[in-house]
Amino acid sequence: MGVMSNYKGKNVFITGHTGFKGSWLSLWLSKAGANVFGYSIHPDTIPNNYTVSSVAELLSGETIADIRDKNTLRESIKKADPDFVFHLAAQPLVRKSYHCPVETFETNVIGSLNVLEGLRERGQPCSVIMVTSDKCYENKGLIWGYRENDSMGGYDPYSASKAAAEIAISSYRQSFFPTESLDDHGVHIATVRAGNVIGGGDWAEDRIIPDAVRALSVGKTIPVRNPNAIRPWQHVLEPLSGYLMLGEKMSRGEGPEFCSAWNFGPLSGDECRVSDLMDLFCKEWGCGNWKPVPLVDAPHEASVLRLSIDKATHMLHWASRWNLNEAIKRTATWYKKYYSGDEESMQSACFADIEVYLGGKHED
Repeated sequence: MGVMSNYKGKNVFITGHTGFKGSWLSLWLSKAGANVFGYSIHPDTIPNNYTVSSVAELLSGETIADIRDKNTLRESIKKADPDFVFHLAAQPLVRKSYHCPVETFETNVIGSLNVLEGLRERGQPCSVIMVTSDKCYENKGLIWGYRENDSMGGYDPYSASKAAAEIAISSYRQSFFPTESLDDHGVHIATVRAGNVIGGGDWAEDRIIPDAVRALSVGKTIPVRNPNAIRPWQHVLEPLSGYLMLGEKMSRGEGPEFCSAWNFGPLSGDECRVSDLMDLFCKEWGCGNWKPVPLVDAPHEASVLRLSIDKATHMLHWASRWNLNEAIKRTATWYKKYYSGDEESMQSACFADIEVYLGGKHED
């Protein structure tokens, strides 16, 4: 992936670097020779990838603080003096959003605007990737993939907060960082929407792979809430590669069309039901089984969600490299290594996955 050379020696500011996706992005950019500065709250699970993969030792600096703390965030951005900003900090869970709706909106909407305000006050050029969600679309239960120009919506507070963030970011881009004046201000802003990501190091509550790993690691049956739900599963490295390609394009000033919304999901037909995902995961784990659990007073969750990646395919020449089977294999292998007590560090396991993904190493 030649674009990674563009990050060598550059200052990269990552919000949410202690989270699942943020920790993998921090590892990848550190491997590419970037000066990575993190801003995030403490990891909200034990264990977590940030800790077990020793991400902190690779950083050029980090601030442990809330994205809603505007003053601390502003000072952290100023100190990092970033060439690139990847905003991943969020309240990322649908079910939690029902219990903490105001916190979800504050974190996902105001937190995003705090990042943009920090950049506006800084007044220096940079390329900015704002991560929202595939759930920002008004989900009508359609069988085809949603496109970037489809309507925003959101039944649950999480989805609505991500839709609201998209609208707010678009407003800031048009009001303060207009694409017709890129040569003047130099701040390139894009939003990115990814499918359901899997991979080693995720132990979040109410996510299917972490639920599976917690059960399988102690010999229990996996509880499954929505076995018939269809989601666009993909390995965590897939959308991150898209974010990095997009950031590189914007940094070269190749055109205002890149300062827009982008979907990064699996190839059409690679989505599957939760039940199929669990069958495949148990097979890769080597044992185990799952069972549906009754939903009593359960909050609403969409039954089907697909993304169209035509825009990323044609304009960025981006597409998933690993199909669903490979993504599941990589994920199961990572967790089995962790639970086996293997002396090889999990940081090395992450780097190995990145190396294989980039095509730098071939395995039997």
